[in-house]
Amino acid sequence: MTLKKYDVVVIGAGPAGMAAALYASRANLSVMLLDRGIYGGQMNNTAEIENYPGFKSILGPDLSQAMYDSSVQFGADFGYGTVKSVVDHGNYKSIETDADDYETKAIIIATGSSYRRLGIPGEEEYRGRGVSNCAICDGAFFKKQHVVVIGGGDSAVEEGEYLTRLADKVTIIHRRDQLRAQQIIQERAFKNDKIEFVWDSNVKEIVGDDNKITAVKGINKKTKESFEIDAAGVFIYVGIEPMSEPFRSLGITDEKGWFITDGDMATSIPGIFAAGDVRQKDLRQVVTATNDGGIAGQSAYHYITELDNKTANVNS
Repeated sequence: MTLKKYDVVVIGAGPAGMAAALYASRANLSVMLLDRGIYGGQMNNTAEIENYPGFKSILGPDLSQAMYDSSVQFGADFGYGTVKSVVDHGNYKSIETDADDYETKAIIIATGSSYRRLGIPGEEEYRGRGVSNCAICDGAFFKKQHVVVIGGGDSAVEEGEYLTRLADKVTIIHRRDQLRAQQIIQERAFKNDKIEFVWDSNVKEIVGDDNKITAVKGINKKTKESFEIDAAGVFIYVGIEPMSEPFRSLGITDEKGWFITDGDMATSIPGIFAAGDVRQKDLRQVVTATNDGGIAGQSAYHYITELDNKTANVNS
């Protein structure tokens, strides 16, 4: 493996990571923007974004590309790699990935979050064969068919509405008797005659014919009645989990794995910052992620400046 040295390594190239790379590289720091996949994060799985300032509406992949072009304009490098471990050595940090190793003065962790699994029979067996977490990726496979969406938050309802452009019918199954999505999103869904709601219900099994899914089975929590709904596809949006596993040994996350930071995005380890959806916070949106990233990039600059000044004084 090759050892590469940078002032800052940003781990995760979603909106938070790209904003961090922009601010850090614009401050004339050498920056590596590192991700295990394509830049953009969950924006690549979002049909339309309507709440990012400057755009009435923009496709998620288009916003991803625009942010990436901006993030590397001042010389930040982009590289692929899955992080295996991070070690704090005080004035520098070391990062081991499956591709290269890195030595850096500061780390900005912006790895985001991932969709939570239901943990029911059929979910993993039929993933990619009818089970999905991405309507924009897989919706076209279900044109003129019936699909089920599981969940009641913003993602579930927005993606359910998007699917009505392709599917003949969309059934949204929610475990409560009312949605958690923003009011404007709810209103659109309730007005859409291609969307049907099943309330107070849990899905217990995804059924298939060994090739693709054919139905979902569930139970109404109040009446205890079981049901089976024929469906060609199932889209699951039941919450998120932090993508922080390689960093938990550092002791800077809460018990669930969310990073704890101050207002400067600094963790309790000097030189390690966290930004975006992987942080412990309430609102996780593109606009809040870019805000976090900008602050983290600037905070990393201030940290490195102070570190370099101390080193220069010791050596003088």
